[in-house]
Amino acid sequence: AGPGSYTVGTMSERFDCHYCRDPLQGKKYVQKEGRHCCVKCFEKFCANTCIECKKPIGADSKATLDLPLPSRLFQELHFKNRYWHDNCFRCVKCYTSLVNEPFMLRENNKVWCSNCTATEDAPRCKGCFKPIIAGDQNVEYKKMVWHKDCFTCSQCKQVIGSGSFFPKGDDFYCVSCHEHKFAKTCAKCKNPITSGGLTYQEQPWHSECFICSHCKKQLGGKRFTAVEDQFYCVDCYKECVAKKCAGCKNPITAGFGRGTSVVNYEDESWHDYCFKCTKCARGLANKRFVCHNGKIYCADCPKRL
Repeated sequence: AGPGSYTVGTMSERFDCHYCRDPLQGKKYVQKEGRHCCVKCFEKFCANTCIECKKPIGADSKATLDLPLPSRLFQELHFKNRYWHDNCFRCVKCYTSLVNEPFMLRENNKVWCSNCTATEDAPRCKGCFKPIIAGDQNVEYKKMVWHKDCFTCSQCKQVIGSGSFFPKGDDFYCVSCHEHKFAKTCAKCKNPITSGGLTYQEQPWHSECFICSHCKKQLGGKRFTAVEDQFYCVDCYKECVAKKCAGCKNPITAGFGRGTSVVNYEDESWHDYCFKCTKCARGLANKRFVCHNGKIYCADCPKRL
């Protein structure tokens, strides 16, 4: 039977049921589409079936719609051709009665209250898998969402919340744990290098740790030399470390100035271009020479002395 309003009453004069022909005088009956029938025949032939309990909605029952309507002795209400007993019309999730309450009809013809609908449709926290409802503080990252207190460091388990973090695959690390777990360690101070830094001989350094051993100036991007694991800028190397040329008396800084070769003889050193004959000034680097009275001569000049 289709939806509509039925009249329930009691006959006071001779009248028969349309279906079973039993007399209705003095009995309760239902009038539908101009026909009169007893309550028993109404439930058998005319009553709609409750979508929840699958039993007929009899003349003594009320079906319920989503909006409150005036109470009548018997009026069959429907929603999208679906019918319920009033005590069957409950939220499938929390079992709250939805008589005269707003509801939503969802899959499998189940009805939900507005609160449970909002909870069910809410995004799920990737940490606790519970819904994140309106008003909850949350953290979003690459289409994933967490409750603020569920977004924790994979290493120390402390709450990251809205703080800085580093993603690594499916894990997330707070700044401190990321530094200790993944950052390179400075060759000098052994602390993590979180940003910047430089590399020398395949070892990482903080910029502030790679400095001149004498003047303490940073050497990043500057010329320097290494002596026995110590680093010196050009000026400090000349002043404090470099040998003095026995010829010109200036520091011998191989690689910093003119000439790169050094001549060593009996605890003295010369620039290669300063190592020359005292008499004829011929360059003697990589050539035979003679030392006479503490002076250097070519092989020919001592004969002329």
